[in-house]
Amino acid sequence: MPPGYPAPLATDQELSDFLKSVEKRAFKRAVYAVRDDDAALDIVQDSMIRLAEKYADRPAAELPLVFQRILSNATMDWFRRQKVRNAVVQNLSDFEGNDDDGDFDLLESLTSMDGALGAESAADSVSRAQILLLIESAVGDLPARQREAFLLRYWEEFDVAETAAAMGCSEGSVKTHCSRAVHALAKALRAKGLES
Repeated sequence: MPPGYPAPLATDQELSDFLKSVEKRAFKRAVYAVRDDDAALDIVQDSMIRLAEKYADRPAAELPLVFQRILSNATMDWFRRQKVRNAVVQNLSDFEGNDDDGDFDLLESLTSMDGALGAESAADSVSRAQILLLIESAVGDLPARQREAFLLRYWEEFDVAETAAAMGCSEGSVKTHCSRAVHALAKALRAKGLES
């Protein structure tokens, strides 16, 4: 394309292909964040709808970054709604004199990755599944901003600038979050007997 001309807008097929390609990774990222499959599915679906409705007029090359920003915002919105809802439930339970405090537990179960890699022995399959669960658990235990930076950089394979744009922070912050995440993961996995 000659310089000075705007990039062509994404076609309906390019938008559809992009959404299909990002669906599973986006769901897993949302599950890591909210620890609730149903809520994660809602967040991803809402993010996809928002992308299709409001940003379909963008060039195809911009879709990954725009979608990750939408997904981050939708996740933060979910946490805000939970906080408000929990405050209301807490206040109501005070009036009822109920012993149950109604707090939302963020430490719910984390689902494991599905699928097997080729023809492997049962022992290898079990070992690989156990390692993946340890890694998933360690990633899930990271602070939210570290987890988000780590997943965008190493799962979504965004560069530092794209990650900073998606997270709404500086590139230096992304590097700091990623560095801390990698060190925390290495320490957590070594403590579980896995060498990095």
